[in-house]
Amino acid sequence: MNEPLFMVPVLHEKIWGGNQLAKQFGYQIPSDKTGEAWGISAHPHGTTTVANGEFAGTKLNDLWQSHPELFANKDNSKPFPLMVKILDANANLSIQVHPDDAYAAEHEGPTELGKTECWYVLSAEPGASIFYGHNAKTKEELAEMIHTGKWDQLLKRKPVKKGDFIYVPSGTIHALAEGVVVLEPQQSSDTTYRLYDFDRVDQKTGKKRTLDLDSAIDVTTVPFEEPEIHPLTVTSDGVEETTFVSTDYFSVKRLRISTESLGQTQAADSFKLVSVTAGSGTLTKAGNVSNLEKGMHFIIPSNFGEYELAGKDLELVETEPGEKVK
Repeated sequence: MNEPLFMVPVLHEKIWGGNQLAKQFGYQIPSDKTGEAWGISAHPHGTTTVANGEFAGTKLNDLWQSHPELFANKDNSKPFPLMVKILDANANLSIQVHPDDAYAAEHEGPTELGKTECWYVLSAEPGASIFYGHNAKTKEELAEMIHTGKWDQLLKRKPVKKGDFIYVPSGTIHALAEGVVVLEPQQSSDTTYRLYDFDRVDQKTGKKRTLDLDSAIDVTTVPFEEPEIHPLTVTSDGVEETTFVSTDYFSVKRLRISTESLGQTQAADSFKLVSVTAGSGTLTKAGNVSNLEKGMHFIIPSNFGEYELAGKDLELVETEPGEKVK
């Protein structure tokens, strides 16, 4: 293969969505309530399709089954492990929490993964923030504050700006708040337990959205301790490389490129999910040039070998499987 696997994003309307996926990334959104673009996904709730090359038109979940060599021959009896989204929070998302793998398998089905995720902030309105963590000291206090609606006492908020990175392990109460657009690398899961939805009514159904209080209390980590991450940035010859996090589930790295070429090699024991988050550029392998534009998502398969990246203010975010799924 001389080009990566470019993906066609799957768009999802949400009660809290807006139009930034069109404004910032040029996506053809279905409405001004579009909240999510699933850029790379093999999850049944939104599976992306290969756009180019010999596998054009193939769903990623089918490719995972039929061509394991593209994914370092991982155990494809298990689900494809990762997903990458862009989220537009035109309004606050519901206050929510996700289970770990064991809880998801027991309560949602044996093939459903837990959901550890992270956010790379692509844009944020002045004064923007997120909901991140809580103040309860015990499970009993957590349950009492939830059931009596003491949200101002329970919930922690964290200011955010463009370029911030936030790690959200399973068990963390969280939500994006109004005015934030993020890239979200995550485990391939769509399991969310809602604690609070600001008493909103879904205009399509005329009803409030379902809450999952018992499950949410079960899976929430108490007390909350903000995870320590130590991003590492190395700059050389027009390239800035920042490793944000390396966990059991995934590692996430940002490349900023303003140079004629950057040599890279994809080894045989892994694969990369890559999102173009700013600028434009090219990926060249064996004389074949693939154009890169903001909003594109692609997979560099296992054993892809040597290739070159070049760009003008090109920014890429790369997600690779962690040790637990290698």
